[in-house]
Amino acid sequence: MRRKSAILCAGLLTALAAAAWWRRHPSACPYALRFSLELPRPVLRRSALREILAPHPGERILEVGPGTGYYSLEVAWAVSPDGTLDVLDLQQEMLDRIGEKARESGIPNIVATRGDARDLPYPDGSFDAVFMVAVLGEVPDRGAVLREARRVLRPGGRLVIGEALPDPHMVSFGELKGLAEAAGLRFERRVGGGAAYFARFAA
Repeated sequence: MRRKSAILCAGLLTALAAAAWWRRHPSACPYALRFSLELPRPVLRRSALREILAPHPGERILEVGPGTGYYSLEVAWAVSPDGTLDVLDLQQEMLDRIGEKARESGIPNIVATRGDARDLPYPDGSFDAVFMVAVLGEVPDRGAVLREARRVLRPGGRLVIGEALPDPHMVSFGELKGLAEAAGLRFERRVGGGAAYFARFAA
């Protein structure tokens, strides 16, 4: 019994140490762990994102850090037939996987670009909306990401951020609100609580 308890304690301490290390060393989820990005997200549901993002046909929307496209296809459908969903990721493998999914689903309006969220390769005022889910905490300079999002939004455009535990990189709502306001964004609304939320800001 004591041996089992010791093993459990050691495992818990190892997990806590790993989480603390990941927290101090933000980085994108590697493509090798892409299976984890496909798992259901009961606390950050697609329906909740769509409700707060409110995509409309004809809009141009940017998703930063889409992973393998858990939210992408639904948003692309929502802005069709004349709208576009741009997806930007550091990893080409993620973008290639989204492209495969889009082709398989007959979705023609997703435009993939490899790039860095801290230096978005788009002109000022390019998008009606920008969103990112479980991404902001993976970038060392979160303020730069939000300033770039603000820059590429059209006047009155909206930014939606989703965050949830147990992501070791989760950004608390209080921290997010402070950074967003410093970037020139105005808080509009929030869905969810302290452990999982979507928050919307206006440019």
